[in-house]
Amino acid sequence: MMPIATIVSLGVGLGFSLGFVQSAQALPGQGSDEVLLWMKANPGIRPSPTEKLTIRRTNGPSQRMTFEASVLSPGRVISSRTGGRIRSETLTLFDMLYGVNEARLEATLRSIYGLEVHRDFQTAKVIYTYPTIKEEATAIRTNQPIAAALKGELRQGNRFAYWTEIVRNRDGLNYGGKVVVFLAEDLSKVEGEIKSR
Repeated sequence: MMPIATIVSLGVGLGFSLGFVQSAQALPGQGSDEVLLWMKANPGIRPSPTEKLTIRRTNGPSQRMTFEASVLSPGRVISSRTGGRIRSETLTLFDMLYGVNEARLEATLRSIYGLEVHRDFQTAKVIYTYPTIKEEATAIRTNQPIAAALKGELRQGNRFAYWTEIVRNRDGLNYGGKVVVFLAEDLSKVEGEIKSR
């Protein structure tokens, strides 16, 4: 297991050695075998011999990272034939030492996928941002602390759709967050599910 502190200075953290890759070679839309080969070659997410499409790294209870490539679209599971095609890739960070914010998620995205996908993310159109002030006030008033704590955004790029989400803490340090890269054809499904939860 690699030390988690290795790349904290990059603002990415969780010491799986994230070197900047020039361009992503496996992404949602490709076959699971191809994605697994890419994961094995990617210094940022290289699986151990016992790991396949889900990678977990920990540095005690205070820092954790999970990367998962899935044949399912984000959100609720629906039955569909994928033919082994990866529909989404999710990176989840939990860090009580350094926190997790939008900039850190974006830096992690760039580290794993390279400049091409990072540019697609940066220039992507923001489709939905939550919570609104009214949604947050309602969640607090109706004693729904999880709904009040979640802050997220959906984007549609030229190549992919992106979902970032931070779990906010009342003390001002956000300990957890995720970034999901997924097929743009699943964007309306994901948006509808987020709006209805």
